Amino acid sequence: MAERGLRYQSGFGNEFATEAVEGALPVVQNAPQQSKLGLYTEQFSGTAFTAPRAVNRRTWTYRIRPSVTHKPFEPYEPGIPSLLRSGPFTEAHTPPTQMRWDPVPIPETDTEFFDGLITLGGNGDPAMQTGVAIHMYAANASMRGRFFYNADGEMLLVPQEGALTLATELGVLRVAPGEIAVIPRGLKFRVEVEGGVRGYICENYGSPFRLPELGPIGANGLANARHFLTPVAAYEDVDGDFRIVAKFLGRMWEAEIDHSPLDVVAWHGNYVPYKYDLANFNCINSVSFDHPDPSIYTVLTSPSAVAGTANVDFAIFPPRWLVAEHTFRPPWFHRNMMNEFMGLIFGQYDAKAEGFVPGGASLHNCMSGHGPDAETWERASEAELKPVYLKDTLAFMFETGLAVRPTQFALESKIRQHEYYECWQGLKNNFRAAQR
Repeated sequence: MAERGLRYQSGFGNEFATEAVEGALPVVQNAPQQSKLGLYTEQFSGTAFTAPRAVNRRTWTYRIRPSVTHKPFEPYEPGIPSLLRSGPFTEAHTPPTQMRWDPVPIPETDTEFFDGLITLGGNGDPAMQTGVAIHMYAANASMRGRFFYNADGEMLLVPQEGALTLATELGVLRVAPGEIAVIPRGLKFRVEVEGGVRGYICENYGSPFRLPELGPIGANGLANARHFLTPVAAYEDVDGDFRIVAKFLGRMWEAEIDHSPLDVVAWHGNYVPYKYDLANFNCINSVSFDHPDPSIYTVLTSPSAVAGTANVDFAIFPPRWLVAEHTFRPPWFHRNMMNEFMGLIFGQYDAKAEGFVPGGASLHNCMSGHGPDAETWERASEAELKPVYLKDTLAFMFETGLAVRPTQFALESKIRQHEYYECWQGLKNNFRAAQR
């Protein structure tokens, strides 16, 4: 890939401009009659043309050949049985039971990224552009001669083990555990790995992720726009026997193409892939008593049509100080309207003593009670409330407004912890009536 070096531009939602060859980027017109250097002009739109300016997303690309130069798509037939599923999720009944899973094993045979996608559940429908799908990925081989794009939704990647190199139409991103990357809907890319990799994916069918409003927090805090990185232009001018694998309306398709589709020499716009180092998140918390809702840890949000209710939020629980007085400090017992899928990148989550391990996951759907296990409750109830720094921990949550419907695999797989409920059975009746 020409000018492949990992170079980035900073900012979220910016109008970026970048060229891998000097003079490839038009200065005034987006689509001049004759593009410079013999390149083709192609606009890449992630929102409706008439979307409000603040949320309108599009990028102008100047490429060696336009995206239409491929043969017809045919159903994709993977070499191994596929565990990838898509909305609507109707293959199994969804119980209100709290659920937890062990990590997905890294494959023993060569498995590329999109063949290693395993769906745990989701909601909504990509055809209706609402809802999410939640996947795990486990792979150990780089994509060779194949490229992937997702027409159903953007993909938020959360690595847990091993780094990914994402060679995209708009440049190259490298994302490691402790970082995240977002691949826009429709962007073609190739995933390269060195050894086994594992992580989580939120496939967002709804409106693109954006930074949450800060409200009473004010101008500063949470994720800062300048810490988001998007790549500079890079391109491949390579002919050969290649394949494009597409996810469209829940199914996988494959088309032949006689050149690499990563041939964008220059581009400008704001519909881009990006990465973010979660260590840059500026936590907001209580310095008196009690603690705020977990929404204060929101990194990115995909709003729904209902004000204040997200299609999906991405929140994290990173290292941070706990200083609240007269307060039960771990997450409290609760039931709520939203639906919570959690994963652990490293360390130990402060609401669970054991069982919730890095690479694992849990699901607590609408109105299903959850909270600290018995051991954590007892320890926190007697703890000395001096300032404590939670270190060496990083958990996250995909919180969505619609119930997450588990797949058949998620319900029946041997990685499901069917005994998860037992962690709360030791909670005793400690009630003491007032003495007269």
